[in-house]
Amino acid sequence: MPESKQLKPTKYIIKLREWISKALDGTHNHYSCFLPGNSGSFSSFILRLFYAGIKLDDDQLDIIRKIPEDAILVYTTKYKSKFDYLFYHTRYRQKALPYPEIGLDYKIFLWQRVSRLFKIILAKLDFFFQSFSFPDPYKSGYIKKELLAGSAGFMSLVEKGGFYRRFVKAKLDPIRYLIEIQKTVDRPIFIIPQLMFFTKDPSRSIPNLIDILFGGEDRPGRLRRLITLIRKPGKVFVEVSESLNLQKYLEQEDIREQTVAQQTRAIRQTLLAQINRHRQSITGPVLKSREELKESILGNDRFHKFIENYSNSRDIPMHEVRKKADAYLEEIAAHYSIGLIKIASLFVGWILKTMFDGVTINHEELNRVKTMSQKGPLILIPNHKSHIDYLLLSYLLYQNNLPCPHIAAGKNLSFWPMGPLFRKGGAFFIRRSFRGAVLYSKVFTEYINRLLQEGFNIEFFIEGGRSRTGKLILPKLGLLSILLDAYKNGVCEDMIFVPIYIGYDQVLEESAYLHELEGGQKKQESIWQVLKARKFLKKRYGKIYVQFHEPLSLKEILNQQGTSLAEMEPKDKNAFCRNLGHRMINSINRKTVVTPHGLVASALLNFAKKRFPYDHLKSQVDTYLKYLNAQGAALTDTLIIDQDHAIRNAFDSYVQRKFIEAAPKAKENPAPESRYEVIENRRPFLEYYKNNCISFFVPAAFTALEILNRDAFQFSAADLHQGYAFLQEFFKNEFAYDIELTPEYYVRKSLKAFIDDAIIMPHQTLPDTYNVTSAGFRKLKLYSRFLKTYFESYWVVLNFFMHSPQNSMNAKERLKKIETRGNRMYKRHEIDRKEALSKVSYQNAIDFFLSRGVRCSENSDKIAIYKEAITKYMHRLQN
Repeated sequence: MPESKQLKPTKYIIKLREWISKALDGTHNHYSCFLPGNSGSFSSFILRLFYAGIKLDDDQLDIIRKIPEDAILVYTTKYKSKFDYLFYHTRYRQKALPYPEIGLDYKIFLWQRVSRLFKIILAKLDFFFQSFSFPDPYKSGYIKKELLAGSAGFMSLVEKGGFYRRFVKAKLDPIRYLIEIQKTVDRPIFIIPQLMFFTKDPSRSIPNLIDILFGGEDRPGRLRRLITLIRKPGKVFVEVSESLNLQKYLEQEDIREQTVAQQTRAIRQTLLAQINRHRQSITGPVLKSREELKESILGNDRFHKFIENYSNSRDIPMHEVRKKADAYLEEIAAHYSIGLIKIASLFVGWILKTMFDGVTINHEELNRVKTMSQKGPLILIPNHKSHIDYLLLSYLLYQNNLPCPHIAAGKNLSFWPMGPLFRKGGAFFIRRSFRGAVLYSKVFTEYINRLLQEGFNIEFFIEGGRSRTGKLILPKLGLLSILLDAYKNGVCEDMIFVPIYIGYDQVLEESAYLHELEGGQKKQESIWQVLKARKFLKKRYGKIYVQFHEPLSLKEILNQQGTSLAEMEPKDKNAFCRNLGHRMINSINRKTVVTPHGLVASALLNFAKKRFPYDHLKSQVDTYLKYLNAQGAALTDTLIIDQDHAIRNAFDSYVQRKFIEAAPKAKENPAPESRYEVIENRRPFLEYYKNNCISFFVPAAFTALEILNRDAFQFSAADLHQGYAFLQEFFKNEFAYDIELTPEYYVRKSLKAFIDDAIIMPHQTLPDTYNVTSAGFRKLKLYSRFLKTYFESYWVVLNFFMHSPQNSMNAKERLKKIETRGNRMYKRHEIDRKEALSKVSYQNAIDFFLSRGVRCSENSDKIAIYKEAITKYMHRLQN
């Protein structure tokens, strides 16, 4: 054959190779795992339109924005899904966030540009004919190069056949690949778990037919997903979970010593556990039937052993014990219904819009709660001012993608028809006392254990009931102790306590509270009360303020103290429970939002004279505001934006509600010379709102009173410490305080605030010595008068003991006689303030004096000590 004919095919091959090389830009690195941002204007438009309805909140995206700019980002989902990959690629690009372009173990063809798709296919064919294998983006280093160049990655933790491919065929694991990259670079790799929710509903323990055919709502099939997107696009939302810093993770001592294979497995299990916990923190645990619940509580070995002993020790037939236990569980247990919760959410939303001017909430604090909910069940501990509290909190949690909690409610709320509705909303009912009810107590404890074991969040009011005085009641520790015992017994790995402040410009129940404080009987909850509640819909009650405290991990608290509940003696465990309860109360107090209504009420009640001009009121409020700003107290947005307008509105509100009597001239023209007067029988209403913010002023009031008690214009800080400690102990049933902070700390902090407001001035030469300024004396009175009401209440009670012979009078009769004595002393002008005639304050005083051995007139020595102290302080508080 001629030589020219032999060379001709070779020339074609060379030309073809040159053309292929040119078409491929000289490289085989054209992979379907890479989806560039400029993949096509039409295809991008279609994807943007398709995914437009899915909710993507900015607070979630902020988690990504806070990651260091030099980090290598890899997003991860639980299940492999091109639907998810394309969503994050499309929507994150729209939000100007690092969007995934590299899909680890993903192949995208349909959404590529035609020119790029051609190169992908050509590169595969060319590479195959050259080496009889297909190009590998891992082995070629392509994925590593793109990640280091700034492209974000995307991978999934679980896929069909994925385990077989990694475990049996020994294919490269994307996580292992990332570990190997991390060990060769200084920049951190952040793996960011992503979750997409098609519902907030908890999963069912038994799937229905639709779930079987079209996939469950937690992982819908293609058809169900498409229908949901078309019919209810706003129902679908995305959550971003806490990122894993691979660099720091590998530096951990226990991880560093492992092999790469072990590290890979550990990271996968960590990410899967985190995603599962995050999903459960949104939807809640799997809902089980009542029969399953009963079986798990009454049928467990621990409870079975208990009832056997109970039956034998009391000689009660076993079937009767079981019947009674079953009845108790029916009395206690919630019947959680997601259907009713959805309806209730609409109803509560309507109530809030109809009756209130809005709800102020700090979403950053709520997001921290959401994050911590992934570490263990939340124990939500709000203060309790109104029946609106539990409705509001469940509504806010549900609207912000957290499951409605199980709520401990008093048995008095189990009346028909509200009881069954409350149960379906998550309420479980608890008796006021467990005394003598051994079997009931055990059933209740087992129920709490099961809730925690399943992962349900629990809400309870640590005050026990609604506060009738406006300030926080000291903690009731029964349920808290049960929760601690559950943790001690290993029911859950951790328990996250969340103190929550809920405040109102005006509470619905103010008239009922005043009736009870003045000695009236509390009206029993009933259907008639529900029907009468319609009248509240005709009025508006201002704003509601909700503040979440930093979540507190029980595990971390115990670690910081270097102890465990299992190691504690009963006495130590009781002390820990008591201290934890007070810590919750103090935490709520610190999150209190000071309202204009609280400030104006404080100024009105602390006036020295009966009549006052508006400008004096404003001056007094300004003094309190300076102090609050110095303490870093949270103020309402109205006080921050326009202080004068907010104060005037609150004042006018009290005038309209006939708390303040205004001269005709003052009603039309609030001139400085116009005079106002608090209507005497309305003072207890104002006392309620004053007490809403009193916790901030108590240290200043104690300190100011001790300065006045020195009866000199010069004093040293050391002079105040003993008196401060006495007042703190004397009013311990009224005002909670942090036992870890000394009186010296509180005095020093108050003195600093007084110096800033020119109430006192440091002595020029004498250390730790101060002089009271001429204007400061009047301001010290403004602070100290916060205590006058309480001194008068305690004086009434001590007066009773002074004239009461020793007898067997029961507690109810004693309180009734004290109320009578208080009214008589008020009429005789032995005390000044009508708001001192408070049943709650009387009871607190009784408890204090009894604990100090003051029981009757025979305890004259002890009575004399407190008589001298009270009369001395009351003299300083005189006008």
